[in-house]
Amino acid sequence: MSNINVLLDSASMNRALTRIAHEIIERNKGIDECILVGIKTRGAFLAKRLAERIEKIEGKPIRTGELDITLYRDDLTTKQDEAQVQQVAIDYKVGEQKIVLVDDVLYTGRTVRAALDAIMDLGRPTQIQLAVLVDRGHRELPIRADYVGKNIPTSGQERIVVSLTEVDELDQVSIHKVNLQSMGKAFLPTDW
Repeated sequence: MSNINVLLDSASMNRALTRIAHEIIERNKGIDECILVGIKTRGAFLAKRLAERIEKIEGKPIRTGELDITLYRDDLTTKQDEAQVQQVAIDYKVGEQKIVLVDDVLYTGRTVRAALDAIMDLGRPTQIQLAVLVDRGHRELPIRADYVGKNIPTSGQERIVVSLTEVDELDQVSIHKVNLQSMGKAFLPTDW
């Protein structure tokens, strides 16, 4: 990889998350019927950050949960890592609630589709909304985000990397230009 450009620094990420928190509260007329559900790994950390901001704004906590969608993926057989047992850390009934799924990057839509399947296995929410830090385009499924930190149009030769202090010891969003020829035939752009 080469040609790395930082698109969001720590301050920009914080502003984007604060704006998303306000939009979630405004659209749902409060948080009483909402549950923030982060898609592991980075989506779960972003959901926690959103929950902190929402609590500061509303003066009360919003319910949260985490979702590991590994076994719901449609590309499970092509992934090199072994499938792990599904992990759902949602301590609330999702039926008759508004679920706000949180993820770091929206790309093809396949991760979100898997998350929708996982949520529906837990119950029937009244509504499912999607919040993402970055929407990079290139959808393969008819999925769109309700809340977006930043739209970043990309080409198939670019990769968006979200770094969070909880995992990467740094808060930033960067774009990397990828030389597909040097990576060989095994590289699939949809993996990113």
